[in-house]
Amino acid sequence: MNEPAAPPAGAAYRTIVLKLSGEALMGRQSFGIDEQVVRQIAGEIREIYQLGVRVAIVIGGGNIIRGVSASAMGIDRVTGDHMGMLATVINGLALLDALEKAGVTTRLQTAIEIREVAEPFIRRRAIRHLEKGRVVIFAAGTGNPFFTTDSAAALRANEIHADILLKATRVEGVFSADPELDPDARLLRRVTYQQVLERNLRVMDAAAISLCRDNGIPIAVFDLMTPGNIGRVVRGEAVGSLVTA
Repeated sequence: MNEPAAPPAGAAYRTIVLKLSGEALMGRQSFGIDEQVVRQIAGEIREIYQLGVRVAIVIGGGNIIRGVSASAMGIDRVTGDHMGMLATVINGLALLDALEKAGVTTRLQTAIEIREVAEPFIRRRAIRHLEKGRVVIFAAGTGNPFFTTDSAAALRANEIHADILLKATRVEGVFSADPELDPDARLLRRVTYQQVLERNLRVMDAAAISLCRDNGIPIAVFDLMTPGNIGRVVRGEAVGSLVTA
């Protein structure tokens, strides 16, 4: 995977990293995991998997607990972040189960060792899984406190030489301002890394944006709640926003 490989027929990319927030798994619930939503996401991942695209997934834990939120409640920030890492493992197991039931061979790797339920993250092993046609889920962030799962997604995308990072969100894409606060906010179909940083457009945290910028990995931002959007992005259709140089 050190050399660029041509994408399979019907796809615009050979290797992708899909960043899923924990909140995406909640559906309409206020907490936890909506099994129907997880099955829907698994079904969409299966579609691109069947194209022959190499799929890696980084998953968050905000539907269970966030380190920042735990810190606000008086829990030590480092302890809170470790709690958040464990939450991502729970979500990773739920998604792994749904993907396996959908007929997709999947591996779960964690940045902190929990050998009874998942493999430890080993870069070469992850790449080998992808080469063998397995979906790989990366959980527990980077394994370090104070780093978000956005940063983990950017890091893993660079480590496995992904062609693009897909940021699945609850909004249509990147807006010029917060659309919930500013009625004049407009959707930006294309935006540069520098514009995101300078205008604080809140696509991902600054560390993640900088890491993708420095290594030329584009970021597609799109609405996960619209069925079929993952496949549309992977096929190269104009969906949501694209952050590039």
